[in-house]
Amino acid sequence: MRALICVDIQNDFCPGGSLEVREGDQVIPVANKLMEHFDLVVATQDWHPANHKSFAAMHPWRYPGDVIDLNGLQQILWPIHCVQGSFGAEFAPGLNTDAFEEVFVKGTDTEIDSYSGFFDNGHRKATGLGDYLKEKGVDEVYILGLALDVCVKFTVLDALGLGFKTYLVEDGCRGVNLNEGDSDKALSEMREKGAIIAQSDQIITS
Repeated sequence: MRALICVDIQNDFCPGGSLEVREGDQVIPVANKLMEHFDLVVATQDWHPANHKSFAAMHPWRYPGDVIDLNGLQQILWPIHCVQGSFGAEFAPGLNTDAFEEVFVKGTDTEIDSYSGFFDNGHRKATGLGDYLKEKGVDEVYILGLALDVCVKFTVLDALGLGFKTYLVEDGCRGVNLNEGDSDKALSEMREKGAIIAQSDQIITS
């Protein structure tokens, strides 16, 4: 069985958001189009407490883009984004959220960030997404959303690690590109680990 996973298509990652991904809103029509071709569609949602320690504002004299040690893990510091209950954390307008069977929130622990839709960054706790998909009999996942070089990449890598046949829907993603070329590097890494890079039109016609 196939499942479509929509990663973090939220206001703060779209144009005008606090952690804006260039052209982030352009993944919405791709996601909506693909939803019609899947029996199971799920979403992940960044859902941070206001005092999350991945926020640069929580660390004196630190700025977004700085890297610190956070409880034994390297942590890039980000602008305040996707705070629980805020407008920025809501799914982006126009996204067909009615198609979501389940939504899996992540980044809820102030002490550790969670890029992947499956686990936190230290693989200390699971979100429940992996078990949910396996209980539904899913063996193939198709992943799109925001951002390609961060949360999408880590969701793809964890899906592979859990044994799912994993497709990245390239035209359904956009990258942050904190450093130039980050998206290209992410694509190479995902491909090398076994992900199949596909375009939405290929998936619809397959």
